[in-house]
Amino acid sequence: MRPDVLLVLAALGAVYATGWVRMRRRGPALARLGRLALYGGGLAALGLALLSPLGSAASRLFLAHMVQHELLLMVAPVLLLLADPFPAVVWGLPARARRAVCRALAAGSRARRGLVALTSMPAAWLLSTAALWLWHLPAVYARAVGGGVLHDLEHVVFFASGLLFWWPVVRPAPRVRAAGERVYGILYIVLAHLQNAVLGLGLMLAPVALYPPYAAGGAGMSALDDQAWGGLIMWAGGGAIHMAALLALLARVLGARGGKSLAGWKCRPLLESSF
Repeated sequence: MRPDVLLVLAALGAVYATGWVRMRRRGPALARLGRLALYGGGLAALGLALLSPLGSAASRLFLAHMVQHELLLMVAPVLLLLADPFPAVVWGLPARARRAVCRALAAGSRARRGLVALTSMPAAWLLSTAALWLWHLPAVYARAVGGGVLHDLEHVVFFASGLLFWWPVVRPAPRVRAAGERVYGILYIVLAHLQNAVLGLGLMLAPVALYPPYAAGGAGMSALDDQAWGGLIMWAGGGAIHMAALLALLARVLGARGGKSLAGWKCRPLLESSF
C-alpha cells in the first residue's frame, strides 16, 4: 500500500466532491450525477493502477505492467476529463485560492498562454508520443521497473501525458480553443492509433525478450509469451479506446448533439463571489 498515493487520491476526491456539492446547491444542471460518476471512475482507475495487487504484479509480469500503463494513459485521463472537473475543483477550493486560480487563467495570462500552447494538437501529440516511446526503450524501462523514484516518475509522466493527449479531444474547461478543431481531431486520433499500433505490434512480434527484468517469464508463460500478451494489450486495448474516441468525434462533426456541457463555464463569477 502506498499511503502517499492514497492521500493524493483522497485529497483530489475531497476537493472535487466539495465543489460538486456547492455547485449542486445552485442547480442540478451545474453538477450532474454523471460527471460525479465519471470523476469517481477516473480516481478508481488510478487506484486500481497504483494501489491494487496489479502494482506488485507489474514487477513480475510485462502484461500486468501494460495493463497498468493503459489505465494511466488511456482510462483514468479520459474519465477524469469527461467529468469536466475544473469548475467543481475550483469551487472546492477556499475563496482566496479560487480567486488566485481564476486570475492565473485570465485571458492573456502566462498560465493561459501555456495551456493554449501545450494543448494544441501538434504539441500534445508529439509530447505524449515521445513519452510513450521513451519509457518503452529497453534500457529506460528496465531501470524504471526496479522501483523507487524513477518508477514513480514513469507513472507521473504517463498520467500527465495521457491528460495532455486527451485534452484537445475532450476539450474540458477552461475551454481555450475553438470547436472547429474537432475535424482535425479525427486525424489526430488516427495518427495516435498508428504509432500505438506500431509499438504494440512490435512488442508482439519481437523475436527476443526485450526487457531483462521479465526474462524469466512468469505465471506459466515464457518471457516472449508475456511480452506478446503485453503488446496485444497495448495494441488492442489502446485501439479500442481510440476507435471509441474516433466514433464520438465523427458523431460530433456530423452534427450529433450531446448534453449541455460545463466546458464553456466561465471563471469570472468566482472572482466576484464571497462564497
